[in-house]
Amino acid sequence: MTARPFQVLAAGALTLALVAGAGVLRADEAVDWTMIGKIRDEGFHRSQVMKTLAHLTDTIGPRLTGSPQMKQANDWTRQQLEEWGLKNAHLESFDFGRGWSFTRASVQMIAPHEVPLLALPEAWTQGTEGPVRGEVIKVKIGSKDDFEQYRGKLEGKILLLEDPGDGHGPPGRPSPDDPTRRLTAQDLEEMGSFEIPSERAGEWRKRYQKRRELRKAIAEFLIEEKALATLSKSSRDNGIVRVAAGGSREVDDPKAITGLMLSAEHFQRIERFLDDDQKVELEIDVAARFHEDSTEAYNTVAEIPGGDLKDQVVMCGAHLDSWHAGTGATDNGAGSAVMMEAVRILKALGVKPRRTIRIGLWAGEEQGLLGSRAYVKEHFASRPEPPEGEDANPFEERWPLTVKPEHAKLSVYFNLDNGSGKVRGVYAQENSGVVPIFRAWLEPFADLGADTVTQRNTGGTDHQAFDAVGLPGFQMIQDPLDYFSKTHHTNLDVLDLVEADDLKQASVILASFLYDAAMRDQMMPRKPLPQEPPKPKQADPKKTADPEAANQDGGADHGDAHH
Repeated sequence: MTARPFQVLAAGALTLALVAGAGVLRADEAVDWTMIGKIRDEGFHRSQVMKTLAHLTDTIGPRLTGSPQMKQANDWTRQQLEEWGLKNAHLESFDFGRGWSFTRASVQMIAPHEVPLLALPEAWTQGTEGPVRGEVIKVKIGSKDDFEQYRGKLEGKILLLEDPGDGHGPPGRPSPDDPTRRLTAQDLEEMGSFEIPSERAGEWRKRYQKRRELRKAIAEFLIEEKALATLSKSSRDNGIVRVAAGGSREVDDPKAITGLMLSAEHFQRIERFLDDDQKVELEIDVAARFHEDSTEAYNTVAEIPGGDLKDQVVMCGAHLDSWHAGTGATDNGAGSAVMMEAVRILKALGVKPRRTIRIGLWAGEEQGLLGSRAYVKEHFASRPEPPEGEDANPFEERWPLTVKPEHAKLSVYFNLDNGSGKVRGVYAQENSGVVPIFRAWLEPFADLGADTVTQRNTGGTDHQAFDAVGLPGFQMIQDPLDYFSKTHHTNLDVLDLVEADDLKQASVILASFLYDAAMRDQMMPRKPLPQEPPKPKQADPKKTADPEAANQDGGADHGDAHH
């Protein structure tokens, strides 16, 4: 339909009004350039972010939740924040499960050749209590139906676990060239365009739960069959070992047999020997232990008290825990050090914020955002516990949502957890009201490459715990560098692969965001509270009884699961 002239003019006038309105919103958003200049001076010329990160990584080391090193990190960060002048520095506990740590891992091929292999133990799997030897056999378990073909054949064997078809195929040809990657202008422009969420976005939760159930069943089966150990293949090449959990932290679950993650190249060499019908024998020596004196883990929390609006809170945070392959430098010592540096900068400048500024350093992020979810549940909003006897899926949202009084007092939460790359902007999490505010706040940092605001959602880290209960929670956009290609959960997650200047830049921007949020007249805009999704319609009994209809439904289910 062709628009009439007055309609075109009205549309044009509306567009101008919206643009002007956006300009008014931006102009009305006060930015204290003088204070930002002081923040930049302190953060660039007297930074302590690398000193903080070096202590977390080189001195304390990997920080698997529940391990002695994680508790050491909790205690040290609490003490350090207190020494910088923050108040109410304390640890808040939550129920986590048993801890685990290791001190030695040696894997030696004995036959057909004698050669050391590059391998690391999987978390929450047993040690060997000294060197043990065994023959290697190939095993492929994709479901419980596969158990019977191996029953009675695994005692004393080391199991080379073949890919069960979960999408993790063999890595490509190793390449020494893997440059760090910065986001380009085109990347940032594309990021600015919103993608409508998929209706099937929640299906990964069902797959996650099925994997959990299968892993538990496999652990019980291998214990029953008295297998000696398992060998899995790293999902990275070039000798990079990417490792996570192979067993369960739940106290009532069985302790999985020794699990080892091999470099892809060493795994594939063993696989070629077996495919050529050559006998492979290994000697394994793993010193690992479970920590079961307490099932509690801890978040570190501290504050800069506010003034006239002290009952309202501006928060920042990052997860303090890591996996155990490296020293947790980029995931997420970097984010923790940046957030600590941000509040240190504000204290060093003697800032008197109107709202209370609070930092939270979370435990258990790697096991499902457990620390931040526990904090949100304790202070802001809760959901029902799972029925007795049912495993608690950390990603399942149960209803109803019960909001607590503190919920109304939290203005905003900022998170950092995508490596050590510089901040390029912020994800608005579909919160349109914050867009003009963030654009105004980023204006002083355009010269540092930070000027992008996107309404897109991003996930996988602790801001989701806040966003899931209707609180403004945001993750920053960062340059990826080699985070996903090299360091994420790998033995290369060490201080050497951190970009110091990027962390200084991020610290200055986060300190400014905290200051801006703490000083503005209004709290940050919010999205509507989450609503319980409609329950699926009950199937028509008549249609269900129809064999042809039942076959069609089954085919659809199979197709969905495969996709």
